[in-house]
Amino acid sequence: MSSETISEPDPTGLVIYVGQDRAGHWLVQDSRRNLEGRFISYGAAMSYAQAERDIYHASVEIANAPLIPVISFAPVGRDERALRRAA
Repeated sequence: MSSETISEPDPTGLVIYVGQDRAGHWLVQDSRRNLEGRFISYGAAMSYAQAERDIYHASVEIANAPLIPVISFAPVGRDERALRRAA
């Protein structure tokens, strides 16, 4: 097994997008919609995306259209139970 680090992303692999949703929240999402994060600033979102890029050998792109959140940021409804804490 080689211990060399792969510095270039796989061109057919995962893409991590940084952008905003229609409400102006900064989001990071991957092209497979398995990864999502919400951030207070562009810088925070980009830092996270770059760290994830290194882990998954992905490429990072700025979204050219508003991102659609996978997880709703709407308040919990009266008929729903909120978890005490996230996973």
